[in-house]
Amino acid sequence: MLGMGDMKNMYAIQKQAKKIKKELKNTHIEAEEGGITVVVNGEMEVISIESEILSSSGEEKRLVKALNKALKKSQEVSAKSMQDVMQKMGVSLPGM
Repeated sequence: MLGMGDMKNMYAIQKQAKKIKKELKNTHIEAEEGGITVVVNGEMEVISIESEILSSSGEEKRLVKALNKALKKSQEVSAKSMQDVMQKMGVSLPGM
């Protein structure tokens, strides 16, 4: 059973995790290659894609949506794999 000190520590950790998550969401990273510029945030979400070819065809928004769907699925597969490993080790993590 968790003591009062443990509960306070868990609350502080949860509060810090929320703060970091917010900071990551607001952190933008940009990379350019061959006339294509991609901006992602610290949570691995695609924010924008800029390219003369894409902007002339209007496909930027659809590409951003498709990339974000693929990244989300990848994260879900990763989380499931980690959850399976942790269960085999006998470790239980909240929220997993």
